Amino acid sequence: MKLSRNTWIILLIVFNIAIDQITKLIVRAEVVPGSQTPIIGDIFTLHNVENSGAFLGMGSDFHPTLRLILLLILPTVVLGYVVYYIITNKSLDRYSLIGFCCIVGGGVANVYDRIVYGSVTDFFHIDLGGVFRTGIFNVADMSVMFGMGLLLFASFKSRKTNKTTT
Repeated sequence: MKLSRNTWIILLIVFNIAIDQITKLIVRAEVVPGSQTPIIGDIFTLHNVENSGAFLGMGSDFHPTLRLILLLILPTVVLGYVVYYIITNKSLDRYSLIGFCCIVGGGVANVYDRIVYGSVTDFFHIDLGGVFRTGIFNVADMSVMFGMGLLLFASFKSRKTNKTTT
């Protein structure tokens, strides 16, 4: 049985949402809020932090109306447009399509948390001895970053293909 393109799109988005929500459910149930647990020493640690803002907590101190607009309404409109775009644009290459699906899945998962819980549960942290250090993030954030990486890769691949054909 061959699945349609739109079915693959929906399944990939739902998969990203499900993996994120399952990991957050486990963290909320099993990890003490505010704690820090080493996974790989101090390099990779597990936390349980509620983030009422966006990336790295930005916007958490905004007025509630502004936070509603910038962290719920605007992302929902943008995610809706991206879904429309990927469903209607049949010329997207496979990497771009998967990238957009990962971005939408991660975005929807975090918007869902903001609606249901009033904040987003973050739990991973990486610190490579001060050389590279992240904020505390979650699987939805990883989906969005992976999707952005795929879009960049697709862009460079497309540009390289266009140069060789001209």
